[in-house]
Amino acid sequence: MDYAKLLRLLSDSIDTSGKSGRHIVRFMHSGHYSECLRQLLKYRRKYPALRLIRSSSLLQALLCPLRLPNSTAFAELGLYIESDSTIRVHSPASSTKERATDIPWGVKRIGAPDVWSFSTGHRIRIGVIDTGADYSHPDLRYSLARGIHLLNRANLPHDDNGHGTHIAGTIAAAGGAQGMIGVAPRSLIYPVKAFDHNGSAYVSDIILGIDWCVRSGMHIINMSFGMKSTSVALKNIVNKAHEAGIVIVASSGNDKKQRTADYPAKYAQTISVGATNRDGKIAAFSNSGPYIDIYAPGEKITSSWLGGGHREMSGTSMATSHVSGAIALLLAARPNLTPGEIKRRLRRTAKPLSLAQARARSRPGEVSAVRLLRGRVERRGRI
Repeated sequence: MDYAKLLRLLSDSIDTSGKSGRHIVRFMHSGHYSECLRQLLKYRRKYPALRLIRSSSLLQALLCPLRLPNSTAFAELGLYIESDSTIRVHSPASSTKERATDIPWGVKRIGAPDVWSFSTGHRIRIGVIDTGADYSHPDLRYSLARGIHLLNRANLPHDDNGHGTHIAGTIAAAGGAQGMIGVAPRSLIYPVKAFDHNGSAYVSDIILGIDWCVRSGMHIINMSFGMKSTSVALKNIVNKAHEAGIVIVASSGNDKKQRTADYPAKYAQTISVGATNRDGKIAAFSNSGPYIDIYAPGEKITSSWLGGGHREMSGTSMATSHVSGAIALLLAARPNLTPGEIKRRLRRTAKPLSLAQARARSRPGEVSAVRLLRGRVERRGRI
């Protein structure tokens, strides 16, 4: 490959204002990425615009703020180029202020308290790719690790939206009687701030977040966001994280559709989550159907919020955090399970949502921490 020609092309195509489109550049031959990165570091003094390029070692891709690129010129150099799409956290169906409850109804419904004598998710690391987290929240004082702020790497990933704090609370809050307790109160959340205060991000930010989670040894990645169209780059890096042994849990979306799910939940390498209500029925707002792997409580869920408070929210985002917590309980007890084994176990041990679903066993049900851990727990005589 002519690296000098490629770097000149990139430099000429970069929009230094950042107002034009962003693109993901992947290499047809994996060996070219490392050498290009080496050359990129060398050429930055000659072409200062190259300093705006970020890279993903896991995907072996360059993330570039390019004007409308000449795709033919890039292809001739042995490169794939893809537009860097925007992606959003799954907006809640409702959001109201709420007082804290010691153990929220969703945590009780999946049976998490019934297994805490056996597993609390101790030492399970969960990367929550979201809007960050409130590090000053009393519920999360012992639940948050440093994480990473992808939009400003010099800072802690502080939450300026609230969505990420809500997710973190359901998974791992340990506020006790003065606050609330999440599904896996001794697991550790690593906030990965990829979304801005409006809950918006680029696919490239998600790629960098997954890359960081793999390099940092996460056991689980919680992805409570989605988009309608697929991305080859996103699919590829999700697959690489799956191959690295990380369990990826993703929300299916709040569009009331019966035969689809948003991406990345639609990818086979993720665990796709739909939402249920207090009656154990599929929530009216939730996507449903063959692309859903498991359901979990997602309607009127109270959890941690900015400023040390609590808020009630509804959405498949909230359901996803219950499933991530349940998997943390399982992994603390059975650390050698693979992502594929965990998905099969989730589906096999789920509670049927109705009599009709009890007959159709291939359909997904609602997550049950008790059933999920039952084989191991019963042998110990704990349940």
